[in-house]
Amino acid sequence: MKVGITLPERGQEATRENIIQVAKEAEKEGFDSLWVRERLLWPLKPQTPFALTPNGSLPTEYQNVFDPLETLTFVAANTQKIALGTSVIDMLFHNPVVLAKRFATLDIFSKGRAICGLGIGWMKDEYHASNIPFQDRGKRADEYIQVLKQIWINDVVEFDGEFYKIPASKIGPKPLQKPHPPIYMGGCNLKNFRRIVKYDADGWLPVIGGPLQLDFLENNLQAVRNEARKANKDPDKFKTILLTYPKIIDTSSSRQGQDSNHGGPLTGTIDDIGDDIKRIKDLGIDHIIFAYNFSPIGREVSKMIDISKQLSRFAK
Repeated sequence: MKVGITLPERGQEATRENIIQVAKEAEKEGFDSLWVRERLLWPLKPQTPFALTPNGSLPTEYQNVFDPLETLTFVAANTQKIALGTSVIDMLFHNPVVLAKRFATLDIFSKGRAICGLGIGWMKDEYHASNIPFQDRGKRADEYIQVLKQIWINDVVEFDGEFYKIPASKIGPKPLQKPHPPIYMGGCNLKNFRRIVKYDADGWLPVIGGPLQLDFLENNLQAVRNEARKANKDPDKFKTILLTYPKIIDTSSSRQGQDSNHGGPLTGTIDDIGDDIKRIKDLGIDHIIFAYNFSPIGREVSKMIDISKQLSRFAK
């Protein structure tokens, strides 16, 4: 199982120096990938409450977030071989022609290291700020994937959909990876799984943490595979990259003899979390990402790398 870590691209730790340090150390230590996420706003009075806080506000780290693709392009110039992914960009906030060109540019500048992780967003405030209707998100996403692929693959691009229209045009540059950078879709619902399968995305990019248990992950993995079988497609064709938020509890006690998800998945000692990682690997997950953006560990770059090295041995 491949292992990646998130860059410090949000919150007080989001500095040029920290991003360079994490990127270079992660590559030196042999990690497979570096990841960023997107957040447009930190609304003072959110229309869509954040589920994991008592008052519905977003974590304060989201008040300061670097642009994901600008960050990865900067990192591409400071690294040589580590993969560079988004987990995720909310695609509907962006014009598909512009986003396709930005990913293609990253792919070329990084010599074929881009991974395109996409979502459709959930916050009404960000939709309003982007001047995109909140309704019909799924239909828009269906068209968006088709548009991206056409731009990246076809010499002449022409699209006439309900939401997106492109006159017959040549659009370059084309990405270095063929036929295109890998496309992964976030979101834990049946419609998204059908979208992944129908439009032949490379796979699913879920997140696990907080109240979400490993049984939930296992059930949804099976749902993706079932959708592939219904479409007469090979279930093994669709890979999974899992974003996780390890929560290290500095104690000698462990969960041995207790529920394996006591306190939530990837919570406890290094060995406790290692047990969860081994279970995740056994589920057939292809790639795991360690994120520390909301943890004290995330405030210490060297500690991020050290903890990730300790956890990565359970993924091998």
